[in-house]
Amino acid sequence: MLNGFYKTQVERIFDDADIKVGGNREWDIHVHRPELYRRAMTQGNLGLGEAYMEGWWDCERLEEFFYRIISSRAEDKVSPPVMLLGKLLSKLYNMQRPSRAFKVAEKHYDIGNDLFKAMLDKRMLYSCAYWKEAATLEEAQDKKLHLIFQKLQLKPGMRVLDIGCGWGGAARFAAEHYGVSVHGITVSVEQAAIARDYCAGLPVTIEVIDYRKMQDSYDRIYSIGMFEHVGYKNYRNYFKIVHQCLKKEGLTLLHTIGGNSSSTSVEPWANKYIFPNANVPSASQIATSYEGLFTLEDWHVFTHDDYARTLMAWYENIEKKWPELETRYSKEFQRMWRYYLLSCTGGFRSRTNQLWQLLLSKNGIQECYSIPR
Repeated sequence: MLNGFYKTQVERIFDDADIKVGGNREWDIHVHRPELYRRAMTQGNLGLGEAYMEGWWDCERLEEFFYRIISSRAEDKVSPPVMLLGKLLSKLYNMQRPSRAFKVAEKHYDIGNDLFKAMLDKRMLYSCAYWKEAATLEEAQDKKLHLIFQKLQLKPGMRVLDIGCGWGGAARFAAEHYGVSVHGITVSVEQAAIARDYCAGLPVTIEVIDYRKMQDSYDRIYSIGMFEHVGYKNYRNYFKIVHQCLKKEGLTLLHTIGGNSSSTSVEPWANKYIFPNANVPSASQIATSYEGLFTLEDWHVFTHDDYARTLMAWYENIEKKWPELETRYSKEFQRMWRYYLLSCTGGFRSRTNQLWQLLLSKNGIQECYSIPR
């Protein structure tokens, strides 16, 4: 009887999103275990995601399912205790304090380089590509890097800091194409090992270190897809450190996912399985944090298609490679990864999440300068 009550509640939420249980459209859901309804209503996306991982339900086009769910604001109709607990903890504690800085690397970035090599482009760039006049993921990622480095007005001989350098793709690109020296920092030992090999022979150094320990001086500083791990309690400190490390006429670029409303934590399923202690910043949280330190030169909002196409390219790449990886990654892991990539795709298509590039100057750009697009 209780299952019937929960089923009615779930179906009502699905109706608002134009989703049918057992329907024949690509985004309709097929339930294999009736216990799903109670799990979804009492645990929210954590329960829904774990149930998918365990094979309790399926959907032909998960990205379409999530686009409709997120656009209909379904999460506002479910408030399980686990969500309230996560928000409370993030307000009471600094979940991204220095002692926890390496947790996301251990949980996510150190999963296995073979996984990321199979999924990403040849440079292993794990952030939104720029698809303007690009036909492939490789082209779109190259265009993204050129866009960033042209905005920063990189010139030969400059000393550049890459905060969250990943596997070294951006650092190598900057050194090869713009003649700069790059110091890349990361909290992932696995990433650093590949980055050092990938950038060998170039004026690139890679260090495993928390950004809060940086003290050197640089002409330019950028971070690509790292700010989402900083945490709202640390935003002001992040910009203070960048300001301290940036030379008088320096520029810094922030490439980050952004959200339409201020939050203090990521949703429970992603926090548990993908990005522990992540926090998608809002525009007001970012602007308040750099106020008095930097001049805003440009705030570039990418189209919804840029990240959606990037995620779908990653999804298509990894789906082809699972047969080669299945000895290391279980079926449950594969379903988890699919849920991750396609739920994020739905989020960007709904415009709940966006991709921003902010160009900031320390003392204002004085000469006439047209910001590249």
